[in-house]
Amino acid sequence: MTRFQPKSTAPVPERAILVGVDFGKSEWPLEQSMAELERLTHTDDAEVVAKVTQRLEKPVPRTFIGSGKAQELVRMVHELDADVVIFDDELTPSQQGNLERIFGEPTKVIDRTALILDIFGKHAKTHEGRLQVQLAQLQYVLPRLRGMWSHLVGEQTRGGIGSRFGQGESQLEVDRRLIRDRISWLRRELGELEKRRGVQSKARWDSGVYRVALVGYTNAGKSTLLNLLTNADVYAKDELFATLDPTTRSLVLDEGRKVTLTDTVGFIQKLPTTLVESFNSTLAEAKAADLILKVTDAADPNRDKELRAVDEVLKQIGASDINSVVVYNKCDLLGEAELTRLQAANQDAICISSLESMGIRGLLYRIAQEASKNDVMMSALIPYGKGFLQKLVHESSQIIREQYLPEGFLITAKVPPRIADALKPYQTEE
Repeated sequence: MTRFQPKSTAPVPERAILVGVDFGKSEWPLEQSMAELERLTHTDDAEVVAKVTQRLEKPVPRTFIGSGKAQELVRMVHELDADVVIFDDELTPSQQGNLERIFGEPTKVIDRTALILDIFGKHAKTHEGRLQVQLAQLQYVLPRLRGMWSHLVGEQTRGGIGSRFGQGESQLEVDRRLIRDRISWLRRELGELEKRRGVQSKARWDSGVYRVALVGYTNAGKSTLLNLLTNADVYAKDELFATLDPTTRSLVLDEGRKVTLTDTVGFIQKLPTTLVESFNSTLAEAKAADLILKVTDAADPNRDKELRAVDEVLKQIGASDINSVVVYNKCDLLGEAELTRLQAANQDAICISSLESMGIRGLLYRIAQEASKNDVMMSALIPYGKGFLQKLVHESSQIIREQYLPEGFLITAKVPPRIADALKPYQTEE
C-alpha cells in the first residue's frame, strides 16, 4: 500500500448555469442565442449543467429576470452545485450586484460580455492584443466597482465616528482613480501602436500593393484560409475566438501581382461596444483594405444572420463602403443540391472549402479580377537609377512585356492608379 495517494493536478472545470430571456424583439431566436452562449462557455473551459429561459416584455430593473425565476435559480445553484451563472444579455452593475447577493457567495454572476472578455484574455498573445483586452476589461469593471466594494461601503450607513471617512468609499475612490489612470495610459499606448500600424499601412499603400482583409463571424475558417493561401502558420482551431491578433501575409497571384492578406479578429452577435472600441487599432486593418472578403460558414443555418452581424460591425468601424466579396467556406459539408441552391441564390459569392482546397482557384481569380479592376494599361521607360520603381511595378502590376534598353527598363503593364501616377514622368507613346 502506498503511503501517499496521487491526486490529479488537472484543472476542474467550473459548473455553469446559462440564463436567457426572450423579449420577442431579437432577430436571433432565443434557442440559437443560447446555443452560441453554450459554445462560448465551453470555449472558456466551463461545463454547462443547466439552461434556464424566460419570456418577458422588458428586463426587470432590479434583477433582470422575475423574482420567481430568481428564486428558482437559487434552488438550482444549490442543487447542481453551480459555480457561475451566465446571462445571455448584458447586465447593469446594479442588477449584477443584486443577483450576486440573492445567490450568495461563492456563486459568481456574469453576462455574455464578461464571458467574451475572459475568452479574449486567455487568447490574446501579442503585446497589442493584451493591451486591447485589458482596456476592454477595465472599461467593463469601472462602473461595477461599487458592487465589488459593497461589503465596505455598507459600513458608512451605520453612522458614528469615522463614518464620514468610510473605508469602503475611500478605497472605492482610490480604485476608480487607479483604473481611470490605467485606462488613460492604455489608450495612449494603443494610440502609439496605432500610429505605427498607420505608418506600416501607408507604406503598403505607397507601394501600390493591393490589400485584402479577411473578416467574418468567429470560427468561419478565416485563419485556415489564410494558412492555405499563404503557407502561413497561424493558429487555427475549431473554437470561438481562436485568433485575436491580426496577421498579414503576402500572396503572389498567377499574373505575378503581389497582394497582402490580413486575418482579423472574428465577430459575433451582441459583440460588446467596448470591445469594438478597444480593438479599434486591430480592426483598422479592415478599414485600410482595398478588398474585404466576408468569410462565412456555409454549413451554418445562421449564415445569413451572421453576415448581417459582420456588416453591423463593419458599419461601426466605418468600413461598410469598402469593396467586398462574400466567401462561403466549408462548402464541402453541403449536399450537392444545397450547394447548387446556395450558388444560385448568391451568384456574386464564392463557394470554397479551406480544409479540402475546394474552389480556391476561383477565389484567387476573383481576387485578381478585383485587384486589376481599376488598372491602367501603360508603357514606361524607367531609368536604371529608379530601380525602386521597377520593383514596385513588378510587385503590384500585371506585366505584359518588358525589355532592357540602353536608356533604361521599357515596360508595358496593367498598373494600379497609384503606380500609374508615379510612372507618368517616364510614360512612352508605345
